[in-house]
Amino acid sequence: MHVHILGICGTFMAGIAAIAKAAGHRVTGSDRNVYPPMSTQLQALGVDIFEGYDAAQLDPAPDVVVVGNVMSRGVPVIEALLDRGIPYESGPEWLARNVLRERWVLGVAGTHGKTTTSSMLAWILEYAGLSPGFLIGGVADDFGVSARLGESPFFVIEADEYDTAFFDKRAKFVHYRPRTVILNNLEFDHADIYPDLAAIERQFHHLVRTVPPSGLVVANAADANLARTLATGCWSPIEGFAQGGGDGAHWTARAGNAAADGSQFEVLAAGVSVGTVRWNLLGAHNVDNALAAIAAARHAGVPPEVACAALCLFRGVKRRLELRGEVRGVRVYDDFAHHPTAIATTLDGLRRRVGAARIIAVLEPRSNTMRLGVHRDTLAASLAAADEVWMHAPADLGWDAGVVLAALGGRGHRSQDVDALARALAGRLRAGDHALIMSNGGFGGLHGKLLAALAEEV
Repeated sequence: MHVHILGICGTFMAGIAAIAKAAGHRVTGSDRNVYPPMSTQLQALGVDIFEGYDAAQLDPAPDVVVVGNVMSRGVPVIEALLDRGIPYESGPEWLARNVLRERWVLGVAGTHGKTTTSSMLAWILEYAGLSPGFLIGGVADDFGVSARLGESPFFVIEADEYDTAFFDKRAKFVHYRPRTVILNNLEFDHADIYPDLAAIERQFHHLVRTVPPSGLVVANAADANLARTLATGCWSPIEGFAQGGGDGAHWTARAGNAAADGSQFEVLAAGVSVGTVRWNLLGAHNVDNALAAIAAARHAGVPPEVACAALCLFRGVKRRLELRGEVRGVRVYDDFAHHPTAIATTLDGLRRRVGAARIIAVLEPRSNTMRLGVHRDTLAASLAAADEVWMHAPADLGWDAGVVLAALGGRGHRSQDVDALARALAGRLRAGDHALIMSNGGFGGLHGKLLAALAEEV
């Protein structure tokens, strides 16, 4: 079968391409911006890629066109697709129909931590010899890829609440019908799609409705929004997790070192110790992520002590507090944080690790929700643990970054140009500093530019 994918260079759709190729299909695709490394990765798989969305790419007609959610009416290839009656599906629909239908699906949902928790869960199953398939919205260092078909009944998927396609405005995750589902947390996000928190809670409720009675809902017991959502109806067993314990928390954790930075902790099930995790990750959020992954893996048959042993070897995920380099004693990190809660938890983890050393936070408010200014009034508070904050706020940001800078006082700085930002940072950073660069995009190559500028400083 010839599968043609529109929007193929996004992480999710590229994962669809890799899985379709592994399943024996001929795969082609197109995107507006085709460039390395995604273009070279796809080409290495034998996927032919077209630049742009002209109608000619549908000649000869593929057997099915998989439509990414970046596509909209009015785009030439979409108009031709509809006019010619060529079969088409969304990415989640194609995946559900062709891959997930006969698999034990383990879905990982939540506002934060989906990619990391999915990677942990896939790695635990791999360590246990279960050879799972997976599709994750990032690259786990233990696998080196974001997707694979797998050789067992188990399939781990990052269950995103973003909308599915221009013709299907339901959340992606309602297509997956997981047997095991993790609900990490629930906050307001995706303001370009959902009008309020209640609308997102409704989508999560729809997800819970698809879990069978023999399935399992692994839910953050400390999240009031999740509790309210589950109270509207749940027909499957629930196992709660919360590192600090509390009502409904079956899975808890106890710090294993004085720093309490999340790098070492004991895992408890119903108050009984089942193992200890010692790893290179840090932060309270990653302890919660680990508890959720251990609980979900146990439902798939992996004993908790085996899961803990697996996590001791877990290498992490690219762009999650990833050290990009160290020059002249300055350490430069890359992190995907793009929501005040994620920013605060990442900074808290780094602060616990580095103690009194200076942390310089560098933020690009790039997500659709950030650009709408939804988090404007809570952003400054989320950056409290940083000694200095730089915001990349171009003229077309859409809201006045001065509100955030004013709340930060003398710690806040603004830059409208990435090259100028790299030079300014290089001039202020000194040995022992930690530069934490946060964006859900490439930030104009700031990481490399900053390291290069530091190397040039005398």
